[in-house]
Amino acid sequence: MALTPEDVVTKQFQHVRFKEGFDPDEVDDFLDEIVVEWRKTIAENEELKAKLAAYESGAAPTQAAPVAEEAPVVEEVPAPAPAPAPVAEAPATESAPAAASAGIIELAQRLHDEHVAEGQAQRDKLISEAQAQAAAIVAEAEAKGRDEMARLESERTTLETRISELRQFERDYRSQLRGFIEEKLRDLDVAGSSSGATPVSSAGH
Repeated sequence: MALTPEDVVTKQFQHVRFKEGFDPDEVDDFLDEIVVEWRKTIAENEELKAKLAAYESGAAPTQAAPVAEEAPVVEEVPAPAPAPAPVAEAPATESAPAAASAGIIELAQRLHDEHVAEGQAQRDKLISEAQAQAAAIVAEAEAKGRDEMARLESERTTLETRISELRQFERDYRSQLRGFIEEKLRDLDVAGSSSGATPVSSAGH
C-alpha cells in the first residue's frame, strides 16, 4: 500500500511512559513540513501529467497551422522545376509538428521523471533520517533503562544486607536481654530463699 501525505497527517503514535523522547510538538511540526513538501511535489507531478496529456491531445494540430500557412510562400519562389517542389516539401511540413510534439512530450516526460525521482529521494532521505532518530532514541532509552535497573539492583542488595544486619542485631539484643533478665530473676530467687530461711532459725531458739 502506497504511503500518502494523509497517512502521515492521520498517523497516531502510542505514548511511552517513564521514558525520555522528543517533544511531540516539534515532531508534529516537522511532519507537517514533510507533508507540505510532499503535497507540493505531488501537485507538480499532476500538473506535468496534465500538460503532457494536453500536448498529446491538442498540441500537434495547433502547431501545424503556421506551417501550413507558409506553404504558399514557398510555392511563389521561382524555381526551374516548380511541380516537384510541393511534393518535396509536403513531408517536411507534416513531420515538423510531429517532431516538435515529440520533443515537447520527451521534455515533459523528462521533467516529470526528474520531479518524481527528486520527490522519491527526498522521501527516502526523510524516512532514513526518521528511522535513524528512532533507533537512536530506542538505544538511548534502553541504555538508560539498563543503568537504572543496575542502580536499583545495587540499592536492593544494599538494603537487603542492611536488613540482615538489623535482624542479626535484634536477635543478639534479644538474647542478651533474655540472659540479663533470667540472671536477675535467679538473683531474686536466691535473695528470697535466703531471707525466708533466717526467721525460721530465729524461732527455734
